[in-house]
Amino acid sequence: MMFRMKNPRLFFILFASMFMSMAVHADEIKILTAGAFKPVVTALAPEFERRTGHTLRIDNATAGTLIKRISDGEAFDLVVLPSSGIEQLTKDGKLSTNASVRLARVAIGIAVKRGAAMPDISSAAKFKDVLLSARSVAYIDPTAGGSSGIYLAGLFERMGIAADMKRKAVLVPGGLVAERVVSGEADIAIHQISEILAVQGAVLVGPLPAELQNYTHYVGGMASGASHAQAAQAFLSVLSSPAVQTLLEAKGMEKP
Repeated sequence: MMFRMKNPRLFFILFASMFMSMAVHADEIKILTAGAFKPVVTALAPEFERRTGHTLRIDNATAGTLIKRISDGEAFDLVVLPSSGIEQLTKDGKLSTNASVRLARVAIGIAVKRGAAMPDISSAAKFKDVLLSARSVAYIDPTAGGSSGIYLAGLFERMGIAADMKRKAVLVPGGLVAERVVSGEADIAIHQISEILAVQGAVLVGPLPAELQNYTHYVGGMASGASHAQAAQAFLSVLSSPAVQTLLEAKGMEKP
């Protein structure tokens, strides 16, 4: 989905005003982000780099993988993770206290390959029927630490279909799960909506039924020993600005 601002001139005026007091030297800011928030970070990066002279080095992985890397001592400036991960890393002293900002929330959705029949997922019962009738279902491997995969594993247990899903699961260690319906490896994919919308050839059927839905809340946190704290804080201010509301909506996310 291509992102278009409703009022691009206003957006860039707001965007530019954030950097008027910044130092003139350029830094390379290392940003770690969970996959679902990557489309937002990468969409904002070029304009931020052009206006500030800074360079963003963006790296994404599952939340569990990033938490482990940070816990093991990897250096970075800014990280975007589900709120539980931010809380854990702050408690462990890896993130600056009182420097975290809630950025967005995203729901889990279902995708099929473009041109395939659109399944009826309007209720929990119908969603269950879709899962049981599918040849194969792709979702994030829970052992990889992805928030949607962990939630789905628990959901399938509660629905009483865990054994059935294990037989037909196409477990994805990380990345864009909906690519598996495009390739034909799976009939349906279940993933966070922002990541489904990033896959050409995949179509969002809709969110999980309301009674089954789970939102992941994304939070930005500053490294306790950030090498480029001022520049990283400037980009975090952009991520949390009201000016990015339209972008979040275009990427399948909501303000928290």
